[in-house]
Amino acid sequence: MAKIHFVDHKGETRTVEIENGATVMEAAIRNSVPGVEAECGGACACATCHVYVDEAWREKVGSPTPMEEDMLDFGFDVRPNSRLSCQIKVSDDLDGLVVTTPERQA
Repeated sequence: MAKIHFVDHKGETRTVEIENGATVMEAAIRNSVPGVEAECGGACACATCHVYVDEAWREKVGSPTPMEEDMLDFGFDVRPNSRLSCQIKVSDDLDGLVVTTPERQA
């Protein structure tokens, strides 16, 4: 299990626990985290689970794949630390991960 800290665009934090092997998106959906819509259900076919990875975690989370980068083109206010939460697999290494949701999803 890992704890993921979701910070909304207003600065409010919600911490949830999720089992290893799930995605950050699944953690958000299962715990009704506002700001993550996940319209495609995690198929990397939309950009409605867009999050900003805290700078301290970027290296551990890794870079987006080319397919994910293509989908991020449809995201709102995409930044260098943008990721699709459906593409971030949870592991013990990500225990304590901090992500911020954008003001709105695309």
